[in-house]
Amino acid sequence: MTKKKTLGIDSKNPSENHVILELIQYNDKDYGMQADIPVDELLTQFKSDHVNWINVDGLHDKSIVSKLGEHFCLHSLLVEDILSEHTPKAEEFDDHLFFTMKMLYSIKNGKIDYEQISFVLGKDFLLSFQEKEGDLFGPLRDRIKHSSGRVRTRKADYLLYRLIDVIVDNYYSVLDAVGQQIETVEDDIYKNPTDKEFQKIQKIKKELIYLRKALYPLRDALSKLTKDESGFIDQANYRYFADVYDHVVHLIDSLDTYKDLTSSLMDIHINTQNTRMNEVMKVLTVISTIFMPLTFIAGVYGMNFDNLPELHTRYGYPAVMIFMALIVFGMIRYFKYKKWF
Repeated sequence: MTKKKTLGIDSKNPSENHVILELIQYNDKDYGMQADIPVDELLTQFKSDHVNWINVDGLHDKSIVSKLGEHFCLHSLLVEDILSEHTPKAEEFDDHLFFTMKMLYSIKNGKIDYEQISFVLGKDFLLSFQEKEGDLFGPLRDRIKHSSGRVRTRKADYLLYRLIDVIVDNYYSVLDAVGQQIETVEDDIYKNPTDKEFQKIQKIKKELIYLRKALYPLRDALSKLTKDESGFIDQANYRYFADVYDHVVHLIDSLDTYKDLTSSLMDIHINTQNTRMNEVMKVLTVISTIFMPLTFIAGVYGMNFDNLPELHTRYGYPAVMIFMALIVFGMIRYFKYKKWF
């Protein structure tokens, strides 16, 4: 049985283990935000007539997650899923809906920078749990603050959609970066294929494998949300989750295309290397073939026999050299006629 990887950084530096709690509360008329407040104080600020978004940055202090779990009556297995690395999934409980996925940022040094993010959706609240500080939701927070768009007029399920949509939109940026890497490697292969290009292709294949593991389960999880019958998702918002589902399907299609391109790049690299080797072998073969008759002539006249009339003639040496030159010239003309080089 594979042991689950526990999330969070165990650092000797207390500042790196600091957990930031953020509470955003809003409805169509009111807005409030509190950041970096103790969990006990945060729970007393809960407003039932508002959408309450509690965002947790950092999973180092398990006691904070446990307190939130006790307050919102979260199942122990759900809390364990929040604190452990998981493939994307959606799971329904009696009083809430659990959703987890990977939040991708960028590609650095051939590796995808990512973190796991988990959501717990209730009737009038949304909990989000992130591994580390910083996310992609800055513009969405501003829209909520300034009442831009329809998010302030909708419930918590619409907020969940907007957060998932922001994450999925950034998948396009990451996938585009992979596509640019593929184009760069392809150009390098045609110019001067080396082992470095082979290593780059291997790195890209690893990135695509990770994206595949993130996208395929996400598609299934979103499909489950679009068919939700528990009442956590308003029927009016089904189309929004279906739209995100369509985006993920499109991403998977692009991913499969890039996977095929990567396989083609591998074949192109191998074929190009073989072609270059064949060209080298062709040149060496032509040179060896040209020197075969010359070596034979040199060997004949290099024998230590007295009865070789050409050795004692005045023009024997220049005649042999001219004859050898004619052989070289004739063979080169013949090879060119045959288009062997």
